[in-house]
Amino acid sequence: MTAMCPLFQNNYIKTSKYSVLTFLPLNLFEQFQRLANFYFLCLLVLQVIPAISSLTPITTAVPLIGVLALTAVKDAYDDFQRHMSDSHVNNRHSKALRDGKLVEERWAQVQVGDVIRMENDQFVAADVLLLSTSEPNGLCFIETAELDGETNLKCRQCLVETAEMGQDDARIGAFDGEIICETPNNLLNKFEGTLTWKGKRYSLDNDKVVLRGCVLRNTQWCYGVVIFAGKDTKLMQNSGKTKFKRTSIDRLLNFIIIGSSRVTAPSVRTLTRVVWFLVLFQIVFFLLSMCLFCMIACGIWETITGRYFQVYLPWDTLVPSEPLGGATVIALLVFFSYAIVLNTVVPISLYVSVEVIRFAQSFLINWDEKMYYEKSGTAAKARTTTLNEELGQIEYIFSDKTGTLTQNIMTFNKCSIAARCYGDIIDETTNDVIEVTEHTPHLDFSNNPNYEPEFRFYDSTLLQAVRKGDEDVHSFFRLLALCHTVMGQREVYELLCILDFNNVRKRMSVILRRNGQLRLYCKGADNVIYERLKAGNRELKTKTQEHLNKFAGEGLRTLCLAVRDLDEVFFNNWKHRHQEAAVSMENRDEKLDAIYEEIETDMTLLGATAIEDKLQDGVPQAIANLAMADIKMWVLTGDKQETAINIGYSCQLLTDEMVDIFIVDAHTFDEVELQLIKLRESIRSVAKQQSAPTARVRISARVQRGGERKRGRLRCRHQRPFVGPRSPPPTRETVPGAAHIGVGISGQEGMQAVLASDYSIAQFRFLERLLLVHGRWSYYRMCKFLRYFFYKNFAFTLCHFWFAFWCGFSAQTVFDPMFISVYNLFYTSLPVLGLGIFDQDVSDRYSLMYPQLYTPGHSNLLFNKKEFLRSALHGFFTSCVLFLIPYGTYKDGVSPKGYVLSDHMLLGSVVATILVIVVTAQIALDTSYWTVFNHFMVWGSVVWYFVLQYSYNYIIGGRYVGSLSMAMQEATFWFTTVITVIVLMIPVLAWRFYFVDVRPTLSDRVRLKQRLAQLRSRQSQDVLRTPSARRTRRSIRSGYAFAHQEGFGRLITSGKIMRKLPRPNGDFFFPPFNHSGPSSTFTSHLPTGSFDDTSDI
Repeated sequence: MTAMCPLFQNNYIKTSKYSVLTFLPLNLFEQFQRLANFYFLCLLVLQVIPAISSLTPITTAVPLIGVLALTAVKDAYDDFQRHMSDSHVNNRHSKALRDGKLVEERWAQVQVGDVIRMENDQFVAADVLLLSTSEPNGLCFIETAELDGETNLKCRQCLVETAEMGQDDARIGAFDGEIICETPNNLLNKFEGTLTWKGKRYSLDNDKVVLRGCVLRNTQWCYGVVIFAGKDTKLMQNSGKTKFKRTSIDRLLNFIIIGSSRVTAPSVRTLTRVVWFLVLFQIVFFLLSMCLFCMIACGIWETITGRYFQVYLPWDTLVPSEPLGGATVIALLVFFSYAIVLNTVVPISLYVSVEVIRFAQSFLINWDEKMYYEKSGTAAKARTTTLNEELGQIEYIFSDKTGTLTQNIMTFNKCSIAARCYGDIIDETTNDVIEVTEHTPHLDFSNNPNYEPEFRFYDSTLLQAVRKGDEDVHSFFRLLALCHTVMGQREVYELLCILDFNNVRKRMSVILRRNGQLRLYCKGADNVIYERLKAGNRELKTKTQEHLNKFAGEGLRTLCLAVRDLDEVFFNNWKHRHQEAAVSMENRDEKLDAIYEEIETDMTLLGATAIEDKLQDGVPQAIANLAMADIKMWVLTGDKQETAINIGYSCQLLTDEMVDIFIVDAHTFDEVELQLIKLRESIRSVAKQQSAPTARVRISARVQRGGERKRGRLRCRHQRPFVGPRSPPPTRETVPGAAHIGVGISGQEGMQAVLASDYSIAQFRFLERLLLVHGRWSYYRMCKFLRYFFYKNFAFTLCHFWFAFWCGFSAQTVFDPMFISVYNLFYTSLPVLGLGIFDQDVSDRYSLMYPQLYTPGHSNLLFNKKEFLRSALHGFFTSCVLFLIPYGTYKDGVSPKGYVLSDHMLLGSVVATILVIVVTAQIALDTSYWTVFNHFMVWGSVVWYFVLQYSYNYIIGGRYVGSLSMAMQEATFWFTTVITVIVLMIPVLAWRFYFVDVRPTLSDRVRLKQRLAQLRSRQSQDVLRTPSARRTRRSIRSGYAFAHQEGFGRLITSGKIMRKLPRPNGDFFFPPFNHSGPSSTFTSHLPTGSFDDTSDI
């Protein structure tokens, strides 16, 4: 073989990023590209300067190094796995022809142009052109699971001319063909090339190529010549960088914390609604403002007071002795000092905590047994850990129909043959169509050895026509058998040409010869076939079109069948031009389409088929619930308009409550825009007539494929968050990758969509639970986590700000430096992680029962500029009370034993202890759902604080040793702690009780309903257990079946001895519960009816 280009890639692959020498510098470079890491590195550099920092660099170095080390270990492990995988692949062995002999070669040594031998169950080393195989007609079978996830076998066939070489190593080694083909690309299903050999040119396509990563199956051996190797193979071309997706909360955090994150086109409403606020009020801006205030105050204090204390606190040598100049220099240094002291407003542990929470939430999705599909043994899987909370903010769903909403199992349902409709059961007396039910008897096809037991057909007239030998019916099924895989009576045909199907042609044809007669059989979409029918037969066309409309109205998918007899001379001339187009290297597809057009004309209509693709279980209920959650859904389908509308009603995408259905059927952008403007005016007029602010309508759009695809995708990127559920085929597998969140559904055709998705599920109905339960919980937990995290860090950090008023704004810290270092790592990390992983306001059952609970995510109600400001102000107030009450208590304080309590270290220890208790009490109030883990994390963190404090100070020898012990020996400490906790917790409780009582949210009401239901359940169990306690009591009944004396009828009918049973609505009659007690306060604000639907709430 000879090649056109002198240089080709070798077959060595490298997917790893680092080596031993480059790991440390490259990994650190990547990590410091994150703005948060770079920000804390700058703070660490400032802390190293003694004239600036009043804190030891350990306070920043410990958490920063910890985060960098954890990330580096993870990256190193991942890259080590890639190294191992590369080594394993590169050292696989393959047999290559060298000088006419087969020798063992490592994959890495295989070159372009080599002829290699592949054997059964062996991986293919490179992209190869098949030369010969062990199977008849040059066939071989491959499995492409590593390429597209499909485990079903695919067939490949080599050229007949090269297949004759068999496994003759000498002949194959002397192969000297010239291959001209396309440049390396990532298109798995397309290949164009030509082979020039022995003076002839042969067309090469994807069916003659076996790709790297495939496994040879059911084929003893095959030979192939390497055309692409290493990085040029299609497998490696598809292993590019994955698109990095970030949630709206990620973008919000970057703006809050850093304020300099690069902004691209705003894809979610979050960005447009909070950008102005966050630009003006970000944490960095707030931090710099406090530093500026402290700098000015320090300059004033040093000018007025500080210069007279130089005998006790001498200025540094770099400070000028002149009072005004010295105060100015000190103030400038203090600015940077407070930038260090107050940087814990947003610690680096925030990012680590967020990733841990997302990682744990992903496991909760994977472990959800209610999203496990038993038939296929497939569980839901989170293929990413960065988008969980975005699942709780979805406003649009773009979905395919076939294989996503439907089962993708096509069942022959009805047909039209020679203007006669088959498939309906007709009542002989009334001539009406009888509806098919489960009890309707079906036809018995067991006399056919190839029949399928699951197939159901009910119209006996079609079977009778087949048995009578009706020529039209036999021609109809003969076309299906030759253009499809329908089993029937064996007939031998010579296959001359296949005119394959694609999305533009919307049809496929085969040309066959039998008994010297040439015939073209064609099937395709009705509009495509009708355009290519010969003139005449108007009655047949009209009647068949009526049947097609009827089938479409019933939601069935239709195809038209046509046939054409060909002349031998005409076909030979056409075949010659077809060969020229097939070997063309420029615009091959366009040339072939033009050639196909020439022969697919003047056809005779045979009839039409109508097949049914049933909806998956639970699809209508899932779509209805998603619609109640205010999620808009768009479905892509290639069906006829009537079929699409019928299926829309079947799956609850269209409902009878909608006022009208508007059709958008334009083909250009301007025409579509004009139609939409007119429809908007119609919607407004309908809304006015309905006396309502909005009218429920649905727009059905007909999309033109091809040229508008790119523009459509660009428009989608500027929409609100949307999810793209998708199942195969691979022509649309990029939909999940382009969506904000891609959800792949493992369908009948393979796993391509799953491999390209962020989340995978087995059935569409599981999307309801993925969004309304896991998505809402993830968003709820993350927002609650962030609100509490900012609160506790503002409360912690601003204590230094209040202390500045009593230390001359000298940047002296109130806490022990070690406490500052581990506050977020050890003392408060576990409770907030428990909150972010396990908390839930309502159970999964009520989340599905009341889909409106999902809507807060659409408006970012749970974490936005208002909630952030509220958390910051709460922390601001908490820090003020935390510092001022202990300071007022211990200022000039003396214990009963005469010990002086007005000590800086003692005050710092007291404030730190009360801080830990207060933030722990706050998270206990914030926790709505308690588990064993929450109890362990919340209460264990308080115990852990005291254990670490005593261990560090007494065992290691900390600077604050004995301070906390001395404080805890006095009643003053306990009194101060109780007072501070009460002052801080009472307003929070009052605020929450007020809003729950006066202005309850939907979540508050549903949560109350859930609690009442749990209470009723416990009470019903108590009532039903009552008879067991009375088994020893004598039974009140007559001693005979029919007593001769008066029985106990009156006593029984009076109800005095009857147990209180539940009412039909599930309530129990307990007067004290309904007329008095705390519960009456809540129930008075709820509707008196049941909570069977959300209208009651």
